Amino acid sequence: MHGRQRGFSLLELLTVMTIMAILATVGIVGYRRHTRATKEAVLKEDLFQLNHCLEQFRADKGKYPTSISALRDQGYIRDIPVDPMTQSKDTWVTEFESPDPDSPDAEVGIFRIRSGSTDVGENQIPYNEW
Repeated sequence: MHGRQRGFSLLELLTVMTIMAILATVGIVGYRRHTRATKEAVLKEDLFQLNHCLEQFRADKGKYPTSISALRDQGYIRDIPVDPMTQSKDTWVTEFESPDPDSPDAEVGIFRIRSGSTDVGENQIPYNEW
């Protein structure tokens, strides 16, 4: 005589696997959203600090720097930060001031630094417009 076999039916296994897949999907989406929010917070802080250093440089020297590396070389920042959206130090976009028509030979400097990423942020504004 054989006893009744105990175990899980195929339907029970499929139900458990479906629930696990849903939970994993929710977890991955939440993780990605959190990672994106963290990168955006770092970008906001980096942009604030870099642009603040531009203004400090101008206040101290009477002109804007001609490159981001000048901020590092003159001691305004320890190192050029990595753009969290592009994962590179070399993709920062610099906006130069307009040349002075009375001094056409004068150097023009950087008055704003932006991210090099064209991706759109959580606020629906491209990162390179922040």
